[in-house]
Amino acid sequence: METAALYLAAAVAGGLVAKLVRLPPLVGFLGAGFALGALDVPEPANLDTIAELGVALLLFAIGLKLDARILLRREVWFTTVAHLAVSVALALGFLGVMAVAGSAFVAQESMAGLALVGFALAFSSTVFVVKVLEDRSDTRSLYGRIAVGILVVQDLAAIVFMSLVGGRAPSPWALLLLLLVPGSWLLFRLWDLVGHGEMQALFGVLAAIGLGYAAFEAVGIQGDVGALVVGALLARHPQAGELSRSLTTFKDLMLVAFFLQIGLHGAATLGMLGTALLLLVLLPFQVAVYAGLLWFMRLRRRTAFLAGLVLGNFSEFGIIVASVGADGGLLSDDWVVIIAIAVALSFGLSALVNRRGVELATRLVPLLPHQGNARLHPEDRLVDIGEADAVVLGLGRVGAATYERLRDEYGLRVVGVEHDEARIGDLAARGFEVFRADATDLQFWNRVERAGSVRVAVLAMPFHNANLIALARLHAAGFTGRVAAIARYDDDVAELRRHGAQAVFHLYGSAGAALADHAVEELGDPPAPERQTTPDE
Repeated sequence: METAALYLAAAVAGGLVAKLVRLPPLVGFLGAGFALGALDVPEPANLDTIAELGVALLLFAIGLKLDARILLRREVWFTTVAHLAVSVALALGFLGVMAVAGSAFVAQESMAGLALVGFALAFSSTVFVVKVLEDRSDTRSLYGRIAVGILVVQDLAAIVFMSLVGGRAPSPWALLLLLLVPGSWLLFRLWDLVGHGEMQALFGVLAAIGLGYAAFEAVGIQGDVGALVVGALLARHPQAGELSRSLTTFKDLMLVAFFLQIGLHGAATLGMLGTALLLLVLLPFQVAVYAGLLWFMRLRRRTAFLAGLVLGNFSEFGIIVASVGADGGLLSDDWVVIIAIAVALSFGLSALVNRRGVELATRLVPLLPHQGNARLHPEDRLVDIGEADAVVLGLGRVGAATYERLRDEYGLRVVGVEHDEARIGDLAARGFEVFRADATDLQFWNRVERAGSVRVAVLAMPFHNANLIALARLHAAGFTGRVAAIARYDDDVAELRRHGAQAVFHLYGSAGAALADHAVEELGDPPAPERQTTPDE
């Protein structure tokens, strides 16, 4: 118990230091893990299990939001395959230069071993990328969906490799897993019975771990894939989003163990640290390859760079691939430690870069040739909002209600902006005029045609950071109309007003006031509100 308490204290201290220097807490958790490893602090019991469960729950949550059809899109599978091939070639060339320069770790490896190192470094981190996308509220944006699709295909490629090299071929019983597709009907009925609250969260953990992870492991397939598959099968349920949110805190706490564990792969020498630092040189090339391939797939330059920047890191799967290769005699054990250090350092560097990822992507746009609007991907073209008076950014429950009120009660010409494809279909069926776009896009208003008539913009996205970014984008694009926004907390209200929103509505406070008004209206002849007096009167 004392060891567990020490690890918890180190995690809190590391996360706090990271926040004080304006880095994501996960960078602090990584630092805490390496500090504990350097001090040779014994690993607490079941840390591995907790870390594995955290990753499984993360992949289950991804599955709940995943449209499996995106994996068949050319910009996903082609980009993934081409990027793996180009990245391995680039890594081999760079490692060859390091060998000529006298790197002992590189010189002692065979060509097959170096190719394996390149393969391990070609993956991007599912855990890190999803955390960045969640913090930006961009998991459903175009570049976010493409990034997640690429990650899923990469993870499948890593699992195939581990099955082949690790000698762990799936059992013939694995064919029974196909029964999960018709069996999802039973899961849906069970889900309807458990309802909401803690029972729904417990059901989610059971589906992810008991049915997904454990069942796939039992037939010789990576358990993480099982969690992802079961999540994807349940994604059509109306409460999929609610379940994903209910698992967030539980999942995030367990992932702390994963980040701590990365630092415990072995004692690092100065030579290993130097080699890992040199490997970071590959990251800008990784970003460039992603961006170039996605641009070739007819995505806008900014979209391509946003995806490239968020994917510009090494993956936890790279550590696993290196470990499997080392166990199979293809690679020295030292490379497991080197790649673990490189993964952790890449997280820290990528976190710094993605703090300003939106602005940086915009600055990088001139590096790629412009493509005409007709040539662009249909989801990435100019948006013609017509002669609208108002635009509502984010059409969840609050945004949709705002849209209807402005249109039906005030007679304004309103358009909505939303990046969730499923929600757009439902809203269009209800008569909404809605466009699919990313409201945090700096060039969004530059892509909008005939926007001069817009007098009011409503920021109704569910995450404060998304509304704050969208507000900055409006001002950067020269928008001169009025801005209204929603917020959940008092400090969020103050921050939005400080950044130029003229009207900010506290969701909980406004809901209470509206409830009081409705309650008084039910009295039939409501009394006039009493005038509040001050102590001086």
